[in-house]
Amino acid sequence: MELTVVALLIMVIATMWSAIERKVDKLNRRTAQLTRKVDLILEHLGIEEPQPDLAPVRALVVEGKKIHAVKAYREITGADLKEAKEAVDRMG
Repeated sequence: MELTVVALLIMVIATMWSAIERKVDKLNRRTAQLTRKVDLILEHLGIEEPQPDLAPVRALVVEGKKIHAVKAYREITGADLKEAKEAVDRMG
């Protein structure tokens, strides 16, 4: 009896996981399409995305304040934690 319940739960979870993966894949494809379209519009209009001023981040790296530098990088760029840490590591 318990084994049947566990097997049923595993099947339900696997089905739900598969549905979630399909939805995430669809959202990722749609995001990529929209990003390409926005890039084309900006290019057509001759608009370049301004590069963020990372001088405050570099200053924190020089001072050895790596955690503060990661936080500042995230605030300036909107990057996630992993991306910010990797960028700060490349600076130091």
